[in-house]
Amino acid sequence: MAGAVSTAIYPRLSEAMRLREQGRDDQAAKLLIAHLREHPDEPRGLAQLGLLAVQTGALGQAEHFLRRALQRGEDSTELHRALASVYSQQDRLQVAEAYTARLINERGDQELRGLHANLLDRMSRHDEALAIKQALVADNPQSLGAWLALGHGLRAAGRVDEAIEAYRRAIALDEEFGEAWWGLGSIKRKVLTDADIAAMRAALSIAIDERNIAPLHFALARALHDRGQYEEAFHHYAEGNRVRAESIGYDASELTGEVAETERVASADFLARMPAAPNGDDQPVFIICLPRSGSTLLEQMLGTHPAIEPVGELPYIPAIMRSFMEIVTRKGPITVPQAIAAMTDQQAALLGQDYLARARVHRKTDRPWFVDKLPQNWSNVLFIRRILPQARFIDIRRPAMDCCFSNFSQSFTSAHAASFALRDVGQCYVDYVRLMAHFDRVAPGMIHHVSYQSLVEDQEAELRPALAYLGLDWNEGLREFHKLDRVVRTPSSEQVRRPLNRDGMEVWRPYAQWLAPLREVLGDLAEA
Repeated sequence: MAGAVSTAIYPRLSEAMRLREQGRDDQAAKLLIAHLREHPDEPRGLAQLGLLAVQTGALGQAEHFLRRALQRGEDSTELHRALASVYSQQDRLQVAEAYTARLINERGDQELRGLHANLLDRMSRHDEALAIKQALVADNPQSLGAWLALGHGLRAAGRVDEAIEAYRRAIALDEEFGEAWWGLGSIKRKVLTDADIAAMRAALSIAIDERNIAPLHFALARALHDRGQYEEAFHHYAEGNRVRAESIGYDASELTGEVAETERVASADFLARMPAAPNGDDQPVFIICLPRSGSTLLEQMLGTHPAIEPVGELPYIPAIMRSFMEIVTRKGPITVPQAIAAMTDQQAALLGQDYLARARVHRKTDRPWFVDKLPQNWSNVLFIRRILPQARFIDIRRPAMDCCFSNFSQSFTSAHAASFALRDVGQCYVDYVRLMAHFDRVAPGMIHHVSYQSLVEDQEAELRPALAYLGLDWNEGLREFHKLDRVVRTPSSEQVRRPLNRDGMEVWRPYAQWLAPLREVLGDLAEA
């Protein structure tokens, strides 16, 4: 009733809500801003502007307006859920988890249990998350999403057979459910049967939702790959990527331009003038690379050392940088390297302390070093070095053709948008190598490099220098890395539970005749 009254009294607000429903967000935003200038604390207008900011990804503004709306009495379930989602998207996991738990316990909002499980997983509280996922399928055995989430949780915990059963339960409910098919296809053994291939072909012939079509193509490609039917497998890999690329609009030149700008800003003199004193007592090690380069394997090995704790892929560096950029760009356009160059020591210290506080949530030991293995941090080295002078960087590099094709054949989300086209993933590899080479020139020794191929061939010879870079000695326990009992939430979760093997090498060879665009972009790197 209150909402109906407010829109009747405020015609601008009513019109803005109508425009939002039509997807005309820019016009709606202008009307909402005009409405709030005239009525600064009107709660429905604040709520609408907050919800609009959520849609556009302006998370800082979304939080501000949603909280103001709630303070002014706009106490709706939609608003609370939106604020919980904002905290989650900001990767403020402790805040998001506490807020979501309160909404479930105090307001009885059971629909947030899935988000709660996701947050607990991301906070490394995997047993609690798995218990919620099991309860969700028990309460709603017809829920595709619940079975999928349970499958992912079981697989990460190493319970692969149970994960397969969960994925198949989802498929039994809907044979077009592409993500469940990919859950099966991405398992590192031959799970998909001839009957599964027939079922996936039938599903693709009638599927209309790209969220199903793309992963169906990837799963079918994997099944065909296992049978040596490489030409048809490549066709389905290409189709899955094409579907994803069409909805993203990725521009590879943006990353290339940012790397060039980083090279310009991060001179030897600039890096030498950066503060060197540690920001806090914690000692982070960042494994940096492209996805599918062996970062999970390297982390598992290092995590077997008694002085190193593995904590997985922490989302915090990109999240903190996004929030920082959202603030600094309010004054006008500025590139990330320019913003880093303009950062004050106080800002850098606060951002670094924010990262360490968030990372501490994942610590379970008092070991002096901890490993954050988020691969994309290769492009964030300058930011990390600015806010965490004590940080160490270990770059693990897989041969270009293997790395790039492995990305192309993985059903990634938009977080890895460069993987959706051969030329784009090749250009990303070129940019990555170029940036690593730049830092080697201007700051020798800042980044330690590990060869994936050499690591597989001779683990000790490759790891001894990496440990020395951290001031640590070799430990024989590293040979037993595959026995380390921990949850691994990456596509390599099964691989790192086996002894060293060559399964990831030369994976591109059967597809060589279709990879000319990749070779062309890589140039000499294709042969390295």
